[in-house]
Amino acid sequence: MWNRLLLSVGLILPSVIGPLEAVVSAAEKRPNVVIIVADDLGFQLGCYGDKLAKTPNIDALAAQGTRFTRAYCTTASCSASRSVILSGLYNHATGHFGHAHGYNHFSTYDTVHSLPVLLNKAGYRTCLIGKYHLAPEPIYHFEFERQQDTQGHRNTVRMARNAKEWITEADDRPFFLYFCPTDPHRGGDRSHFANQPDKPDFYPEIPPTIYQPDQITVPSWLPDLPEVRQELCEYYRAIARLDVGLGDLFRTLKETGHWDNTLIFFLSDNGPPFPGAKTTCYEPGINLPLIVRDPRQKQQGTICEAMVTWADLTPTVLNYCGVETPDAAPVRPVEVGSEQARNLPARAGKNGKYQFHGRSFAGVLGQPTPENWDTLYASHTFHEITMYYPMRVVRVGNYKYILNIANGLEYPFASDLFESPTWQAVLKRDDPQQYYGRRSVDAYLHRAKHELYDLAADPDETRNLAEEPEHRELLKRLQTQLQEWQQQTQDPWELKWRYE
Repeated sequence: MWNRLLLSVGLILPSVIGPLEAVVSAAEKRPNVVIIVADDLGFQLGCYGDKLAKTPNIDALAAQGTRFTRAYCTTASCSASRSVILSGLYNHATGHFGHAHGYNHFSTYDTVHSLPVLLNKAGYRTCLIGKYHLAPEPIYHFEFERQQDTQGHRNTVRMARNAKEWITEADDRPFFLYFCPTDPHRGGDRSHFANQPDKPDFYPEIPPTIYQPDQITVPSWLPDLPEVRQELCEYYRAIARLDVGLGDLFRTLKETGHWDNTLIFFLSDNGPPFPGAKTTCYEPGINLPLIVRDPRQKQQGTICEAMVTWADLTPTVLNYCGVETPDAAPVRPVEVGSEQARNLPARAGKNGKYQFHGRSFAGVLGQPTPENWDTLYASHTFHEITMYYPMRVVRVGNYKYILNIANGLEYPFASDLFESPTWQAVLKRDDPQQYYGRRSVDAYLHRAKHELYDLAADPDETRNLAEEPEHRELLKRLQTQLQEWQQQTQDPWELKWRYE
């Protein structure tokens, strides 16, 4: 049964596991799985305490599941983050360093085993509805797609309709549905959130939720400017639109008799699409919502403080579904820079099995403060190909260390963040003493190589402890731990410790 959840053993590091233990025996009915990935969403949800957010369907899901408070993406960039979600590997080890689309053209090595492919081989039918943003397609292959008439994947009602058509097809196999709305990502011209204010019926099935600037509580990491308040109105409206179709999706699962045998994950790929969050390794960019509903979990509406990351998602799903990990490909010596070197297999575990970087958190659902879940790592290298700024992060307890490998560069901007009314308002004021949230604009653009924060005392990450003598030993310990993790996960940027 599902309540016989087993954590894997044989840890290499706190975020690395050996072979998965099967939660469900072959004789038991395997669960369906639905993963919902919002686009650029932070904690702007009612269930996370935001009183302005209109998210009744997401809130209801949280009331029946487990809400994680310390869940993290490992890179605050859409495409790279999604590669981690579906591979269980940090993107520095897979080649998916940044965006897959357009001139960016990052993609995953062909030796990676992805979640949809592994589930399909294990007898699941798999379907993508919504944003994909990955490469190459064979590595992240879905058996089916249902993308028709979704208005750029922002009309979640139509997305839910497509899901219903697919779920109700004659097929006795358990299913995996990957449901990825584009909201609340910015719109095409970067200055709005695709709300079409001049076309109130643009999303005919979704009545618009209107907000006023004086209603907004501006978070501490943003400046309180009129332009910011107006943008947040648009942002909250996109979040409300996201929520509507999820109610339809949940009703379909109930009406078709799948609600009691479907595991649901709700999360975001990275933080809000504003400077100070998305593309950064600061908390607004990487500390994100994660709601997991296990229908057989007796306790509902629980909160879990385990530090989990998106590298843990694939191992967790496979754990629930009782899917064995494949054997690792044999490692053969290759010439550096050759085509064979590009497609090196992932590191094998001690038993010769394929090795994920994450580990299953199935066993901690319902536990408020489980042991041995107080360490996490993050790895960001690119967003767009023009945005080179590699950062590596380790957090242990309340202490967080950020290594800015290219700190001599000014911090780069994603095109949508630079063009946003929020950042343009900052440029328009042209005040060298201006603050962007709790840090100065200059501090945002020019960062120290080593950043060390006590998140309990300094949640806004404005007091860098790295240069303070009383924290020298802590800094050294975290640096050593980070470098060892880079070595274990085959991070090419690990050599910077020796070469620079």
